[in-house]
Formats: sequence, C-alpha cells, structure tokens
Amino acid sequence: MRPRLVVLPALAALVTAQVVLTAGSPAQAADAAVTVTVNTRAGLEVVHEAATGVNHAIWDTHLGSDAVADLLKDAGVKAMRYPGGSYSDIYHWADHTAPGGYVAPNTDFDTFMGGVRRAGGQAIVTANYGTGTPAEAAAWVRYANVEKRYGVKYWEIGNENYGNGHYGSGWEADDHPDKSPTYYATLVRDYATAMKAVDPTIKVGAVLTTPGEWPDGITASGDSGSWNDAVLSIAGPVVDFGIIHWYPSGDTAAEVLAKTDRVKDQIALVREQSRRLAGKDLGIALTEVNTSYGRNTQPGALFAADAYATMIGQGVFNVDWWNVHNGIGQVREIAGHTDYDDFGLLSSGNCTTDGTVCQPALNTPFAPYFGISMASRFARPGDQLVTAASTDPLVRSHAARRADGSLAVMLVNEDPAAAKTVALRLSGYAATATATVLTYGNGDSAITTTTGPSSSATLPPYSITTLVLKPSGPVGGPAAPARPVATDVTDRTATLSWPAPPAGVKYEVHRVNGAGTDQWGETIGTTFTVANLAPGTQYTVNLVARDNAGRVSWSSPPLTFTTRTPAAAPCSVTYRESTNWGNGFVADLEITNTGTTPAAGWTLTYTWPTTWQQVSSGWNATWSQTGQQVTVSNTATLAPGASTTAGFVGAYQGPNAHPLKYFLNGKLCTTK
Repeated sequence: MRPRLVVLPALAALVTAQVVLTAGSPAQAADAAVTVTVNTRAGLEVVHEAATGVNHAIWDTHLGSDAVADLLKDAGVKAMRYPGGSYSDIYHWADHTAPGGYVAPNTDFDTFMGGVRRAGGQAIVTANYGTGTPAEAAAWVRYANVEKRYGVKYWEIGNENYGNGHYGSGWEADDHPDKSPTYYATLVRDYATAMKAVDPTIKVGAVLTTPGEWPDGITASGDSGSWNDAVLSIAGPVVDFGIIHWYPSGDTAAEVLAKTDRVKDQIALVREQSRRLAGKDLGIALTEVNTSYGRNTQPGALFAADAYATMIGQGVFNVDWWNVHNGIGQVREIAGHTDYDDFGLLSSGNCTTDGTVCQPALNTPFAPYFGISMASRFARPGDQLVTAASTDPLVRSHAARRADGSLAVMLVNEDPAAAKTVALRLSGYAATATATVLTYGNGDSAITTTTGPSSSATLPPYSITTLVLKPSGPVGGPAAPARPVATDVTDRTATLSWPAPPAGVKYEVHRVNGAGTDQWGETIGTTFTVANLAPGTQYTVNLVARDNAGRVSWSSPPLTFTTRTPAAAPCSVTYRESTNWGNGFVADLEITNTGTTPAAGWTLTYTWPTTWQQVSSGWNATWSQTGQQVTVSNTATLAPGASTTAGFVGAYQGPNAHPLKYFLNGKLCTTK
C-alpha cells in the first residue's frame, strides 16, 4: 500500500489499407506511418472474470456509496479489494476496528459488499496476518460465505508482509515473534487450512515479492533463501495464487511508461518460481498497482491502460488500482493539466493545507479512471488477447478476440507532442471496412465513440484509441485447443502434447516469431515432435484447430519452453549468485573444460536476457559488456578437466533473469 496522503471523512494474407482516421483531440501533424501488426494465431491469455479491479479502504468515508459503485460499474470494474492495503494487517472485521488507524463510519464489511453487488463485481478480501489469527480469518469466511452467502471467492493472507522490518524497512504491522518469510509461510498454511475447512471452494493467496522490485532476491540474515523461495516452497503447495504489487518508479512520464516492457519477464519469473518451488502453476494477482508520475493526468491514464492490458495478456487474473479515493498531495502541472499527486481514481474533493488549491468536486474521475475504462472496454471477461506489435516504441498496441467474432485493437500513443498515423495489418483475420472507434485524449472528460475505417488511424498525442473491427466472413468454427504441454525437451528437440482433437479436426502447430508465426506442422494426433531447435533458446507455441470445412478456431493459450544446452559439450558453466541487495548482486561463474584439448587463453561470452542487466566490475578475469553481451577473458590455460571461477558484481533495474547459454572460445557449453 502506498501512503494515504490525507485522512478522508504470418501464414495468412496480410490485410492492409492506408485510409486515415482522425480521432479524439485536435489534429496535429502526424509522424511517418507506424505499422501495427495483429496476429490472431499467436494467442495470449483469456481475460478472467475478476481481471479489472480497484482497491477500497476503510478510511474512505465514501466506500460502498451508490455514487462510487455506479462510477466503478460504468468503468467496467469487476473486482474490489478490501479492507485496504496495510490496514488489512491491523483490521478486525468482527468489530470493525483497526487499532492505530482511522476507520471511517459506514465502511464495514456489509457496506462494502453492498457496493460490490451494486457495481456487479466481486470481492477480494485480505485477511489480517499482522495482528490476526487463522481462527479470525476462518470466522470471516464463515460469516461471508455461510451466514451471509456473499460467495467471496478470493482471500489474501496479509498485505506486503515482507515490509515488516525483516529486510530493514518496516511499514507493515506484524506482532509475530518471528518476522521471517519461513514463519509467514508456515502460518499461511494454517490460515489456508482453517479457511478452507469452512468453505473448500475459496481460493487463498500468499504474498510474494515482485521480480525486480525490493526486496525480491534478497536473503536476510538467518534465512536460507529469499522471501519467494521460502513462501513458495512452504506455502505454495497449499495456496491457490500468488500476490504481487507494483509501483514502478520514475521521475518522468517516459521513464515510467517504458516499464511495462518488464511485465513479461516479471510474470515469467513468478511462474518459473512457482513451478520449481511449489510444484504447480499458481494463479497470479496484482492486487496493487499505480504510477509514480502523473497520477491524476494523462500519463497515469496511458500507464493504466497499457499496464492492465499487458498484465492481463500475460495471464494475471486480477489487477487492482490503488485506490478509489486517497487525497491531495504535491500539486503541479503535468501534460498541460493540474495533477494533485492523488493515488485515487476519483477526486476526494479536498484542498491543500493552506487552502490555496482544491481538487474538483467529490468523485470527479481523474484521468486513470478513463484509462482503466478504456482497458475494460477493450478486453472483457472471456475475450482472448492476441499478439500485437508496433514498429514505433511510443505506440503501445494490444488486440483481443471476442466471442461475437469481432476484434478489438487498443493503441496507446505515449508521445506527448506528436500524432501518430497507424496502418493496421491483420494476420489470420479479415475485417469489414468500418470500425467502431473509442478515444480518450489528453484533457478529455469522457470517452468518445465514433465510426471510421478499420484499417488505419491517426492517434492524437498522449491518447488511447480502440478500434473494434467486425469480421467480413462467417463467425464460428471448432473449439480452441487447450494449452499444449512440452515434454522430453532436449537441446535440439521437444515433444508437444494435448488432448485429442474432435473428429474431423486437425491441429496446426504455430511457433510465434516476433509479430508473425511459423507453422511447424499439423496433425490429427495428440503429440508432435519438433526437431532442429536451437539450444538454450526460448520458444512460444500455439495450436489452432481447423475442421474439414476449412473453418479455423481461436488460438490455444501459449506454451513457452526453453531448450536445454547440450549434455555433451567441450565446456560447462555453473552460475551461482551469492549475495543480492535488491538492485545489485554478486555472482560467480564456474567454468570447466570438459573437452580433450587445453584452452590456451580463454574467452567466455554470454548474453543477458534483458537490457537492464549490467556487469559493474569483476575479478579473476577481464570483464566487459557491449549492449547485452558480456565477454570474460583470461590469458591462463584451462587444461582438460580443469575448472576456474570468475566472479562479478552485477546491477539490474528490473527482473533479474539468468543467462541461458555460454560460449567458451566460440563453442557452446553445457549450462549446469
């Protein structure tokens, strides 16, 4: 929880045209054409029923009011979190108290649920870990789902409990004698057991650190591993989802907006950790998110739309903005409009302490409210996001297929000064000539809806535009295949498997290649073995069903797998990280000559998976880095069977993924 500032009372034809559609704010000279390619064969994830969410807080006098509930419903909000960030760890639901904190009147659980029901959403409830007990949490489940029959499905155990002082910074209440992740994880098991004994249908979530964000990766004194290591190993097998929070830092809009590029790696690392440590795929909920720049103006709206769509496309089942009301902070002008530095989506209607600046009337929506509204109108529950790619990094692109056969394309122009002319290319989809166009521009007080060409658009500076395209042919076809599974993965081959397709249906296997796809093959069977793969390489694959009439299904959800490095190679490398402090680390590379000839003077090269990882210094070799490639060299001879160790200090500003493969004197090594 962020501080409360004020106490509140390619294998199909590409369909391309060059008609220009002008939408939204006053026209400005557009940059040279940007191409956005949408590939419906490269499916992403399906939008969950609880995808679009917000946070409520018990210190908000207007929590659960009809006016707020109606505004959230209009924005397409489907999930509401309670009782509010760090207050969750001091809140006692039965007597509606939060010792040490302010509790506004008419903010009890039943009032909250009344607002949730009026808005047509569902609740996400955070049980008190910091000062509560498993019995108290179980009693809340009984009251909510047995006595009141509210049907609350999603329950978190605590909020940001790594902020209890164990890693140095302490903002989260925790009365337990042991503040370690091991203690938290062990008690989470007790919470989950007690709560599910009351209602076995509920889903229970445990707090995780977000990859690349403090204190992720840190091993505190007395611990055997990081927070996620302990929580996923101990509590992972008994919980249903992991909880992450994200407040990307930055002093400019451009710096913050660019950080949605890190989402894919963040979520991939959480999934890898859950599979390795918990032995299963946990759901992932981002139950707090906000921006650090332009919280009430257009940069916040652009961030909200892009972040929600990106997270949902990566399979995050719930994304909750922090929060509905918060309060006025530092007042300044951003993007030509007054920004109140208010974490809330809606105005609190309050003023600075000296009374010189006041917010607009209570419940006036700020710009991020419309960013979330655009995201919810773009991708609704049950829709499937598909791959979209832009030739301009300042034009963020997202696409989603709908059950009625339509295709929505959301375009976010992050350039504050220049309009962008976009040519839309569609692979695997043919559209009629006309689209419904939704636009939210800088300074707008509402979303506008018009019609225009389906093949191109001119995006005003700092704007969000969604084109809803209609299919030019019949709608319908075979059911989408299930996500394939990869087994027997080697350095060169992998076997893919899936449930048997229906009679008269074959499955096409497509490998995602940038904005396009390469068809690896097709079969009516349940397995497909692919060969000639590159070692130490990540591949993403989708299945598409085609029936005897030629009708094509939606894409399966994606499968991503990584090939191994050769089991027999002239060298091997072991990567060991010994120390991590949140944005830097110390690691060693153990290099072994497993060949038959001496390496007289050796050079090791590898490539970082991301652009934000850097070697700061090193020892036992000469270290250098160009772009993402690192070179480690030594004039000594490495004899057959001999090993040497070279260490370095690394820095990172996002998810810190390990390199996949290493080359010694140009020859691929076995990665241990």
